[in-house]
Amino acid sequence: QGVPKPFTEVIKANIGDAHAMGQKPITFLRQVTALCLCPELLKDPNLPKDAKERAERLLAVCGGHSAGAYTASPGIEMVREDVARYIQRRDGVPAKAQDIFLSTGASDAIMSILKLLVSGSGSSRTGVMIPIPQYPLYSAALAELDAVQVNYYLNEERCWALDVAELQRALTEGRQRCSPRVLCIINPGNPTGQVQSRQCIEEVIKFAYEQKLFLLADEVYQDNIYAEGSAFHSFKKVLMEMGPPYSEVVELASFHSISKGFMGECGLRGGYVEVVNMDPEVKAQLSKLVSVRLCPPVPGQMVLDIIMDPPKPGEPSYERFQAEKEAVLNALAEKARLTQEIFNRTPGIHCNPVQGAMYSFPRIDLPPRALAAAKEKNQAPDMFFCMRLLEETGICVVPGSGFGQREGTYHFRWVPTP
Repeated sequence: QGVPKPFTEVIKANIGDAHAMGQKPITFLRQVTALCLCPELLKDPNLPKDAKERAERLLAVCGGHSAGAYTASPGIEMVREDVARYIQRRDGVPAKAQDIFLSTGASDAIMSILKLLVSGSGSSRTGVMIPIPQYPLYSAALAELDAVQVNYYLNEERCWALDVAELQRALTEGRQRCSPRVLCIINPGNPTGQVQSRQCIEEVIKFAYEQKLFLLADEVYQDNIYAEGSAFHSFKKVLMEMGPPYSEVVELASFHSISKGFMGECGLRGGYVEVVNMDPEVKAQLSKLVSVRLCPPVPGQMVLDIIMDPPKPGEPSYERFQAEKEAVLNALAEKARLTQEIFNRTPGIHCNPVQGAMYSFPRIDLPPRALAAAKEKNQAPDMFFCMRLLEETGICVVPGSGFGQREGTYHFRWVPTP
């Protein structure tokens, strides 16, 4: 409206859209995608030989040798096999293509699994345990499916740790109003940036086994681990290494995506879910369910395949691919360190170490006058803070109330910008 502002641009620190925030695409991913979408480029002498070979391999399994053709509903069989091999390399335990369903990003797969699990009415309605703070996909999906949201709180004082005693409290409370059947874990965390220890994952698996809960493991930030002493352990790997009875009984769906990590290909929409210990009859219903949307976007499937099977040492694109990947991850690690350091130097802001993912969730101490002003405007106090921050500095962040937080505490989610 032409009102003068004390800034010249809005800094969008509110969304994990890596490329929109200036992260450069990985060249090899784009070269192969371009070759698949425009096969005439296969004649271009400037494009590397291994990119052309990869594109030809992908086009060979597409109908009519075209990326514009439908694929099988669970995704291209060859890509599912490459995903299985990736999981096997990552975890050191077997994986099968038949257990993998490709998707339109991880969110599409999460929605499919939730649709499969939600049933009943009244006190028998499916309850889904989700972490607070949570990624709002979960609360929105549960509202759409008319499932019951059962909150368990992460421990901010212990770097957003997950406590099994808190899971038990939430489960007991949930059983008074619904039938909790699903336990959702986000690791590394969004919006909190914590990375779970192996011991914690084992405790969660034992809890799911004892309480007969279906585990959803949202692992889309598995490439983003920064803190010294932190490491990513997949739920699948830990479950299998725990052995019977857990490895034979606990039902698990784990999710990954091309949108985060070092790739940041949010707009190309690719991902997968791997299901473990799912009853064959139930898996048949999942196959039927995913067939409703015909197939995941083919360019997203192609990018996923390249990430699952990246250039190898000795291939023309290997060195450039590795250098670009490491540059992105090193920059994110440095931003994570700076974020924690600078916020903790700022009066009234407290920030846990950013162990992984792409976010921090600092707590803010708001003085009584700010709380009163927020009440007068009929705004949540953290929304009031975020709006003032935007109006006075041009920095756009998301209030903690959008993710959930303990009563009486106020936060915002921050995404480091380039």
